[in-house]
Order: sequence, then C-alpha cells, then structure tokens
Amino acid sequence: MTALAPTLEAFFTDRLARQRRASAHTVAAYRDSFRLLLAYLQRHTGKAPSLLQFEDLDAEAITAFLVHLEDDRANSVRTRNARLAALHSFFRFAALRHPEHAQLIQRVLAIPPKRATKGIVPFLTEAEVEALLAAPDRSTRRGRRDHALLVLALQTGLRVSELTGLCWNDVELGTGAHVRTCGKGRKDRCTPLIAQTVAVLGTWMREQHPQPTDRVFPGRGDATLSSDAVQRMIAKHTAAAATRCPTLRGKRVAPHVLRHTAAMTLLAAGVDQTVIALWLGHERVETTDIYIHGDLTIKERAIARTAPPGIRPGRYKAPDALIAFLEGL
Repeated sequence: MTALAPTLEAFFTDRLARQRRASAHTVAAYRDSFRLLLAYLQRHTGKAPSLLQFEDLDAEAITAFLVHLEDDRANSVRTRNARLAALHSFFRFAALRHPEHAQLIQRVLAIPPKRATKGIVPFLTEAEVEALLAAPDRSTRRGRRDHALLVLALQTGLRVSELTGLCWNDVELGTGAHVRTCGKGRKDRCTPLIAQTVAVLGTWMREQHPQPTDRVFPGRGDATLSSDAVQRMIAKHTAAAATRCPTLRGKRVAPHVLRHTAAMTLLAAGVDQTVIALWLGHERVETTDIYIHGDLTIKERAIARTAPPGIRPGRYKAPDALIAFLEGL
C-alpha cells in the first residue's frame, strides 16, 4: 500500500469524522467523488487503487478526470464543481501530512471551479400541485403514505433527508402544530403546520398506531425510506398527474422542486424574504434570492410601476457610432 491510501483513509476517519464531524451526506458525497476518481485512474493507469501514488493524482490527471465527468458522464458544471471541492478538501489535508508533495498539491489546489449558469428555479403551479396531490391512490396504504408525504413536503419545504428521517416524536399535531427537524449544517428548526396538513397527518397517524420513534413515512417492511425511493415515488405520481395537468408532461419533478414550490407559495403570499430563509433553514438570507428571480409576477408588478399608463417609455439611443459599436458587443 502506498502513502496515498492511508492518507485518504485518514482524511475520512480523522478529518471528516473526528475533526469536522461531517454529516453522513457529506461523507457519502466525498466518498462517491473518490470512487469515481480511483476507478477512472485505474482504467487509465492500469494500477489498482491501493497502488496509486500521489504522482498519479497530479493536476493533469485531475483535470482530465473533470473533463471525463462532463463529457463522458454528462455531469453538470455544478456536479463537476462539487467533485472538485471534495478533491480540494483532501489535498488541503494531504498538504499537512506530505510537505514533500507541496508543489503537486498546490497545482491541484489551483484548479478553479467553473462558473455555472444560473437558471430559473423550477417550481409547480397551483394547478400542478393539485394534480400531483390527487395522483396517489388513497385506497391503498402506500397511496395514503405518499399523499401525506407530498402534502407535508409542499407545505413545509422540508428536504428529502428531513422527510425520510422524520419520526412521530418530531411531530406536534395539537395546539401550535409543527414539525421539528435537524437539517443541513445541524440546524434545528420548527416549521408550523396548517390545518389541512394537520388533518392529513392525523389521519395517517391514527392508521399507523406508531411508537414515538417510528418513522412518519416508512419504507417497505417499515424500513427507512430512502431518498431514491422518494424520487421514484414522486416521478411515478408526476407521470400520473400529467394526464390531468398537461404542463407536467416532460417536467422533471425532483424532491427539491417540492421545496422550491413551498418557498414560492410563501413568496406569493407576501411573506418576507428573511422569514422564508428561516422557514427553509437557509444559512444566509441571500440564498432565497433565487425565488425572487423565479417569480414572474413580482417582475410584472415592477414593470407596471415604472411607466405610468398613457406614457410611452423612452428608447435609449447611443450618442456616438463608436459607443454604439461597443455596446453592441
């Protein structure tokens, strides 16, 4: 075994687990990044992962791996940047243990992330929400579970990990109804529930007769529901809902789209941006800016205020031919 292998093991066991107390999701994301990298290097060098040297992970190899992610695996720029962030974190750790590879490590750390295109945040319209909630077959236990999960997700904007990890002792359906969650960054928060959500969860709870530590949304055989299972469930019900609501056809509705929909519903109701950030458990208020950009009605109201009725807006004209050329670039 080379020096690289024990350093990588120490990175996961010492740096991530002990020093940073990284979440299971962070560890899994970093693990997957290195599994992809090591498999790529094994194919191109012919070396088993445990025999790879630091020299096999130089800047040229890492750059080629990032190109492979985008070109061969069709990963997005954001995914590419996430993989690079995991590699940078490891090389910063390795720099303390292997100063003899300082030059190689600095070259890898100098690989920059790519700028990603910021698209409009995807969310569901009111008609699409109604069609999606009507899709589960509530004559079956699974259909009732799916319906309850969708209702809670669309009202609270919980992350998929928060939904699958929710236990009944985290749910209060009495006075001041709310759910308690420990989300991203180990931030605890309480999210209030409206009467409709309380009624749906109350019906589901009475059917379950659960223990306080039981999952609210169990998987098959009362096992923990996985994130992939939630994704498949939403995709299935979206396809069924598309027969009633044509705008859902070809629309990819991921669990995070339900979270975005909850935020857009709050924004449309006039809820302040800081409250939405607290509601969703965002670290910074600026994170909610994406919802303002995605709400066309806000922009339409802004336009309505810029030009009084009956007055034709003026048109800018460049004062000089050279200025016009430069502004046309």
